[in-house]
Amino acid sequence: MENQTIIMSVDGTFGAYTARPKGLRAPAVVVLQELFGVNADIRKTCDELAEQGFLAVAPDLFWRQEPGVDLSVTSEPDWQHGLRLYQAYDRDVGVRDVKDTVDIVAKLPECTGKVAVLGYCLGALITFLTAARYDVDAAVAYHGGDTEKYLGEVSGLRAPLLMHLGEEDEFISKPAQAEIKAALARKANATIYSYPGQRHAFSRHNGAHYNAAAAALANRRTNEFLHQQLQ
Repeated sequence: MENQTIIMSVDGTFGAYTARPKGLRAPAVVVLQELFGVNADIRKTCDELAEQGFLAVAPDLFWRQEPGVDLSVTSEPDWQHGLRLYQAYDRDVGVRDVKDTVDIVAKLPECTGKVAVLGYCLGALITFLTAARYDVDAAVAYHGGDTEKYLGEVSGLRAPLLMHLGEEDEFISKPAQAEIKAALARKANATIYSYPGQRHAFSRHNGAHYNAAAAALANRRTNEFLHQQLQ
């Protein structure tokens, strides 16, 4: 399929939704999903990144458990389905899947060789861990739940990191946010933006807590950061 890239790992192959920009060659952004899989929101995010001049690739993080997960953000049964997958997800193996994705995307003929990783919620945590454990050119994390549990890995961060946190995030407590900020304050190439009054997934298309103004601000910051880091 034209909008799919096949990623090969030592354990098998999995698909990645791919949105291509108009230009011949472009820097790439690997987009990492929430617990809803590579759903309409993630595909739309990839399409928007392609419009901004990036090759956007969203790998199927749940392929080992249930390939092709595509859940609705407004359905309670879908939320429960995604939550079960999220709780059973092996994060360490998932990070290796992302590393495999980055390696393959960097070698695509339409890629300049520069690759950033960008993720939401679960995907933001995996973005942080990928950047801490492997070489990427840049990393963007939107409201990464459980990031505070992995702050011992901050010293491994070499790539520039941009992080977005909603101050009223119901899944990332204020003490957890303070821990994250304190740990990353020691990294000159890490930037954290806080969004007053915003809850979890404030930037997600069609999300219950979507806030157009805050989302536009966060996304503009992301766009500027990616263009700067992936030149």
